[in-house]
Amino acid sequence: MRPYAFAAIALTLSLPASAALAPGVKAPDFTANGAMAGKPFQVKLSNALKKGPVVLYFFPAAFTGGCNIEAQAFAKAIPDFKAAGATVIGMTAGNVDKLVAFSSEHCAGQFPVAVADAAIVKGYDVALPNAGGRTAGWTSRTSYVIAPNGKILLAHTDMNPNDHIQMTLQAVRDYKKGPARR
Repeated sequence: MRPYAFAAIALTLSLPASAALAPGVKAPDFTANGAMAGKPFQVKLSNALKKGPVVLYFFPAAFTGGCNIEAQAFAKAIPDFKAAGATVIGMTAGNVDKLVAFSSEHCAGQFPVAVADAAIVKGYDVALPNAGGRTAGWTSRTSYVIAPNGKILLAHTDMNPNDHIQMTLQAVRDYKKGPARR
């Protein structure tokens, strides 16, 4: 790989992104193919919302450094999310051919990961731009917490994976104890 290619990749991954879906906005429903515990799995947001709040987190690509860390952290925190009544779903547009292996290896079979197709990427405004501002074919690191009524409770975009788990878990807990169900 040429030296300038590394710089372009680093710049792409450091560009700020913003989640267009603000709290209170209705989350687009979707059905997506993916994997859980190394087996094909289909995710439908409206079905997951019937069980309670959903943490829908987008990550750039399977088997990349930050995405591996984030998936492992979500997998480790699944008991806390379940105790709070939430379902976790991971989605990406990058390296989707590797999701089956990623679901068992880094997600530890604890939650599904699915393919974010063009409609989902656009609907959730999670296209990761490259250094030239064009779409890179990956998704930004954006986490949404969605209430059972389909409304966004939290939208957090940050390419650093460190705060996503803590912030989404706190949003779910706040929702569960909140005075008025949103």
